[in-house]
Amino acid sequence: MVIGILVLLFFPEPSLAAEVYSPEQLEMDLQGIQKQYGLDVQIIGQTEKGKNIKAIRLGKGKKSILLVGSHHGREWLSSILLMRMLEEYAAAYRAGKPVGEFPSESFDEVSIWFIPMLNPDGVSIQQGDLSNLNVLEKAAVWKMNRYSRNWSRWKANAKGIDLNRQYPAGWKEVMSHETKPTYQFNKGGQPLEAAEVKALTDFTKEIDPLIAVSYHTSGREIFWHYKNKRKNMARDYGIAKKTAEMTGYELTFPEKEAVGSGFTDWFITEFSRPGMTIELSYLVDETNPPLTVFPEEWKRNRLVGIMLVKEAKQLHNN
Repeated sequence: MVIGILVLLFFPEPSLAAEVYSPEQLEMDLQGIQKQYGLDVQIIGQTEKGKNIKAIRLGKGKKSILLVGSHHGREWLSSILLMRMLEEYAAAYRAGKPVGEFPSESFDEVSIWFIPMLNPDGVSIQQGDLSNLNVLEKAAVWKMNRYSRNWSRWKANAKGIDLNRQYPAGWKEVMSHETKPTYQFNKGGQPLEAAEVKALTDFTKEIDPLIAVSYHTSGREIFWHYKNKRKNMARDYGIAKKTAEMTGYELTFPEKEAVGSGFTDWFITEFSRPGMTIELSYLVDETNPPLTVFPEEWKRNRLVGIMLVKEAKQLHNN
C-alpha cells in the first residue's frame, strides 16, 4: 500500500490522452481577452484550495444575465464554450457588428456575466494534475477516488463535495448513498458548505441577474422548471422553448418528484426568474466529452447568450 501511495503521489497517471482545457489555459486566455477588449474581470471568491474564481462582464447594461460553467470537474467543455462565446461577443460588441441576427448594441442595456469555471480545483484533479495539493491532500483525494488512478470521472471539488448538490432549494430532500467526501454525488453536510457555492450565491445576489444559466456536459437536454410558480411557467417555458429550438436539445417537462439542490433550482426559487441547466454533448458516462464534439456544440449554442440578452430586455421592459 505504501508503495502504491508513493507511485500515486509522485507519478500521477494522466487521466486523459487527448488535450484538455485546464484552469491555467483558461487564465491565459482570459488575460488575453481582458487585455484586448478591456473587460471588467472580478474575483468573486476562492476555491477550497485558494484558486481565484473569476467573473467577466461584457456590456454596459446595469441589468444582466449570468452564464456559469464547470460546476463539475469533468465538465470543462462548458468552460471552452463560454470562453469562445465571450471572445466572439466581445469582438462583435467592439466592432458594432451583430452576432447572427442579434445586434450587439443590446449589451448597452443588458450585460452578460460569464463565470467560465466555477470549480477549477475539480477540473485540475479530473485532468490528473495534483500539483496544487500537498502529500496528505493527494492521499485524501486518491481515497475519495476509491484508490483509482482514473481521474477522468472526477466531478467534485477538492474536498469531495458535489457542487451542484449544494444549493438550499431541495437540499434536504436529495437522497444519496454518498455521505462522505468522494468523487461524485456527495451533497455535503449542509447547503452552501462549499466555498465555491457560497461565492456563486453571494455574487448572484449581488448582480441580481434577470436570467441564469448553468452549463453542464452530458445529454443535450435543458432543465428549466424546478418547482416554478404557476404564474411564471408560461414565461419561463417560452424562453426555454426558444433555447431548445436554437440548440436542438430536448426540453424537459415538469416532474412532480423533481430532485433539487442545483444552482438553477435555487435561482428559480430564490429569484422567481427564468433559470436553465443546459447539458452539452451526447450522453457520456463518468468522464468528460471528447474535444471532437465541441464544434457541434458551439454551432448549437453560439447564439444562446445573446438571444437570452434579448429575452432579458423584454423581461425588464415588461
